[in-house]
Amino acid sequence: MSVAVAVVDAETPGNVGTIARAMKNFGLSDLLLVDPPELDPDGEAYGFAGQAREDVLPDAREVTLDHVVENYHTVGCTATTNEDATKHVRYPFETPADLADSLQGVDADVCLVFGRESSGLTNDELARLDRICAIPASADYPVLNLGQAATVVLYECRDLTVSETQLPGEDHSADPAAVEGLHDQFADFLVALGHPGEKRAKTGRMWRRLLGRADPTGREVRTMRGLFRRAADRMRDDDQ
Repeated sequence: MSVAVAVVDAETPGNVGTIARAMKNFGLSDLLLVDPPELDPDGEAYGFAGQAREDVLPDAREVTLDHVVENYHTVGCTATTNEDATKHVRYPFETPADLADSLQGVDADVCLVFGRESSGLTNDELARLDRICAIPASADYPVLNLGQAATVVLYECRDLTVSETQLPGEDHSADPAAVEGLHDQFADFLVALGHPGEKRAKTGRMWRRLLGRADPTGREVRTMRGLFRRAADRMRDDDQ
């Protein structure tokens, strides 16, 4: 299953660029544009697109809504409308948080469809789509900017589109060999410290359990190894 994004009748180029950037953030590349505004390479669409200006935005395809409906399992993305089961066009809807799980069993390519900034997707357009996704928001002001709405939905669908994610500054669990090296340096540190020989094995086991619970990153292990090495060297120099 692949996931595409369609933007219907966007009114401002900047929002198209913002959506392209969000697609790049969350592992999508297939952007479909229905009745788009002019996207000048020197204009705000490319200015807002970030690195998506290099591939997602220039590779976008202009299509019709008929093409989207005929070739994809479609999800219409709209604001919460406060309507209920008596208003069948927009009800029931899924939230973005539920969408990724519910799409797991779909045996077809999926297209997330976003509407125009001022009025979203019309009831007639929504009636043609397979399912509806709505973003719960404050009843005082439930309408999101088009680019913001797309970012929220694409973020929640990241499990479908991104094989590996990383938080800013995140480092993954340290290599087991590096962790073992840290244990060896801790043992050397105990010797340099003059820790009683009969207590070293027990202290080493306590250290191993502590480190196992901590699940240190590669950077953390490298830092600790450097500290223990310098401490052991300093203590040996002081003893001389």
